Formats: sequence, C-alpha cells, structure tokens
Amino acid sequence: MAGGARQGDDETPITDINVTPLVDVVLVLLIILMVTATAIVRQKDIPVELPEAETGDAKQKEQPTTLAVSIDQEGQIYLDAEKISLDGLRTKARESREKDPETRAILNADARIPHGQVVKVIDVLRQANVIKFAINVRPSDLEE
Repeated sequence: MAGGARQGDDETPITDINVTPLVDVVLVLLIILMVTATAIVRQKDIPVELPEAETGDAKQKEQPTTLAVSIDQEGQIYLDAEKISLDGLRTKARESREKDPETRAILNADARIPHGQVVKVIDVLRQANVIKFAINVRPSDLEE
C-alpha cells in the first residue's frame, strides 16, 4: 500500500507516555513527607489523665495557631509543655491572638482536678479573645 499505515512497523513514533514511574516517585515522596511531618509536629505531652466522654474523638487535630494548654493533677497550668501562671497564660494568649486572629486552644485537663480550675483557665482564654477552644477528652468504651 502506497501511503497507508502498516501494522507492526517499528519506525512509528511512540505516542503514549508511561506515567507509572512518575506515580511511583510521587507516592514515595508523599510517604516520606507524611512520616517526617508527623515527627516534626508531635506535641510535647504533659502526663494527664483525660476524662471520658461518649462523644469524644480519639485525638483532636491541631492547627499551627493552636495553644496547647494543660492542667495536671496538682492544678499546675502548662502552655506548650512549659509551666505558666494564669497571668502569663493571659499575656501569651493575647500575643498569639494579635499575631493570628484565628488562634485556637486545646485544653488538656486532668479528670481529678476541680471543675472551677478548668473554668478559670477558660475564662482567662476568653479574656484574651481566644474564643475557639476545645476540651480534650478520652473516648469511653460504649457498651450496647
């Protein structure tokens, strides 16, 4: 055939792009990113016994603008694993709120402390205009 396409011709150009190696490389990079990101963002833990709640999540996801406030069983207050007073917490919360209006707080309070101590900390956060906060709890085992 004078100008027709022949099948099995080795001189025809390759018109398909094989993306399998590209997908492999991207997935490996994604796995490396996920592993290193979790190692970098780990929260410094203060040993507290979280109260149980049937509606609680196993762990709250933290944002970069999140204040991690903890109250241990003796009633000591910590901000990002550093001991702090109520006035110091108020000052740091205000500074954070001025830098980022979307500042949030996660409160890790020991189940054995009086309710009034938690209310004081929440009040200090609200005085600093940190109105978005969550109380971290341990999910309870539901029996049906």
